[in-house]
Amino acid sequence: MKNPVLKDAELKGRKVFLRADLNVPLEDGRIADDTRIKAIIPTVEYLIDHGASIIIASHLGRPGGTVHHELSLAPVADRLGELLGKKVFFAPDCIGARVNTLAASLEPGGILLLENLRFHPEEKEDDIDFARKLASNSDIYVNDAFGTIHRSHASLTGVPRVLRGGYIGLLVEKELKVFVEMLSSPARPFSLLIGGAKVSDKISVIENLLPRLDHLMIGGAMAFTFMKEMGLNVGTSLIERDRLGAARKLFIDAEESNVDIHLPVDIVIAPSTGRPDLAETVRADAIPDNMAGLDIGPGTVEKFDKIIRKSCTVVWNGPMGVFEIPPFDSGTRGIATTLAEVTGNGTVTIVGGGDSVRAVVEADLEDKITFISTGGGASLKLLQGVELTALTVLGGGK
Repeated sequence: MKNPVLKDAELKGRKVFLRADLNVPLEDGRIADDTRIKAIIPTVEYLIDHGASIIIASHLGRPGGTVHHELSLAPVADRLGELLGKKVFFAPDCIGARVNTLAASLEPGGILLLENLRFHPEEKEDDIDFARKLASNSDIYVNDAFGTIHRSHASLTGVPRVLRGGYIGLLVEKELKVFVEMLSSPARPFSLLIGGAKVSDKISVIENLLPRLDHLMIGGAMAFTFMKEMGLNVGTSLIERDRLGAARKLFIDAEESNVDIHLPVDIVIAPSTGRPDLAETVRADAIPDNMAGLDIGPGTVEKFDKIIRKSCTVVWNGPMGVFEIPPFDSGTRGIATTLAEVTGNGTVTIVGGGDSVRAVVEADLEDKITFISTGGGASLKLLQGVELTALTVLGGGK
């Protein structure tokens, strides 16, 4: 189904309920990374330029349906105002009399950011009465919250039902173009680099993309389930025994589809993540019984590097090791560097997933990647070929 886009909306003089994903990391009340705030700027500016006033709603963190002042969106209002160069008003709640008064006073081009939606349990419950209260001050619904667009929450599915449809914002439109259009017929050779902890989280992604793939590179903890299936000793490394059958089937399906599967050739091991001082690199077939694999080794980085450099399209989702603890971050950072280099040579590179994106951003390489997704869970759903829940309720945008 074709999603209604902003260019089809009559915006002048109308109030827009803009669902955004402003779930940014905070450290001591300060914004540690404003990437998601910057991501919605084009949509906000488009709405302003076309004469709309804007009521922005988002969640932040996991307050569990109660007020947690440390999870207030107030710092986000300040930063959004700085980026836009104009005043962003902030409401002390997302519903209620004070919100109604502030919304009523908005002039065309005015912006009001509501307080954290998840301070109310009704948000995650997709409560229709709560959705009506959220929608009560708005004429049009716009969803630019790609990071949460796969969820059924009141602000994502309830509000557009109340307002009888809605539109996707420019960020969501861009994300969908990449994940749906670009990957439907990717430039080949097409390679998927997959990592993270669990096979169960990613197996559907692999199965969906397999018919279009040329190369599948597997790193992270999930590689050990595949190595175990091959008969290798993985020591105390994390494996999913109930997914050994899925790994076996994937080997068979890949061979039938002429897809080459590439597993690590060496592993960085240690007794545990708490003993990085005892880290060492061993061959993938030589992990001791009392040691755990915590990152891919330099030989594997080199192996994956060569495959990536021969590819025309590369999708990367998931870290290659326990990225948050050095020295088990080297594999992930090495892959990030390679992707940045090949992008400059014309390879299409797409990165999704929290730690994968974090590695790129921390290395200051985000401008050297073709596309970085703002939504880990949503990008996974698209890679799995699953329809995104919040898009199904947009209808004709009436």
